[in-house]
Amino acid sequence: MEGRPYCLWYKFWEDCFHPTVAYQKPMLLSTLPRTYIFIRLFVLFLIVGCSRPHMPTPPEVYQPPAPEKRLSRMGYAIQVGAFSQAGNAAKLASSLNKDSLDAYYFLYNQGLYKVRFGNFPTRELAAREAEMLKALSVIDNYYIVLPEEYAITGIPGAYDELDLRKNIVKTAESFMGVPYQWGGASAEKGFDCSGLAMAIYRLNGLTLPRTSVAQYNSGSAIQREQLSEGDLIFFDTSGEGGISHVGIYIGNGRFIHAPSTGKTVQTSFLSSPYYKECYIGARAYL
Repeated sequence: MEGRPYCLWYKFWEDCFHPTVAYQKPMLLSTLPRTYIFIRLFVLFLIVGCSRPHMPTPPEVYQPPAPEKRLSRMGYAIQVGAFSQAGNAAKLASSLNKDSLDAYYFLYNQGLYKVRFGNFPTRELAAREAEMLKALSVIDNYYIVLPEEYAITGIPGAYDELDLRKNIVKTAESFMGVPYQWGGASAEKGFDCSGLAMAIYRLNGLTLPRTSVAQYNSGSAIQREQLSEGDLIFFDTSGEGGISHVGIYIGNGRFIHAPSTGKTVQTSFLSSPYYKECYIGARAYL
């Protein structure tokens, strides 16, 4: 019939009522053969609507795996001081950090603390910075740390990852019991976990960023069961939903960190109820 869309629904209606005689009494479904009714209903269930066009399934789009993130290697750094008290080393680091030099201190040997800062592409630039700070009476004698002196040295672009991981753990363990203070704008602000992580990585020749958020964003995401020695693990200890704490994983479910003001660098278990609850994720850099 003109003006009506022709479809299976209309055909079924047309077959159930007489198509040519107006006002004719409709046929009852009971008068139709049961097989005929079943086939019609079955077809109607299979086909929805009137002449619906076929929608092809879109092809799967290949998603390449996320590239691994690697830290760049340290260039030339400046090393100063020989402090018997960690607090004095922290004060010098604090003074240098006011100029965004990313200074940190570490236990050198025989109970003496040294301060290291800067990351310069050439020895000349490092020496120029050191001489300027010396002229301003910020530092005294200094030593230029060469890139070849870091644990990551070897064939350019390649290194023994296992040995480097072990050396990162060894460096982290050397801070055990140290009242670590980043210094920031004020040495009295106390411990800084991300400053500790930065110091440990930079002492091994890798330019780990300063803040915990930057550290989290600069590494490759890994699952908890994939943790290896030297990876960093991050927590929300503030309860605000962000990253507020970081530790260095040393194996067997343990990590080293600077927990809070009034405490020294120590080891904790990732399986402890507190850290298990506020755990956010882990990052690898090797």
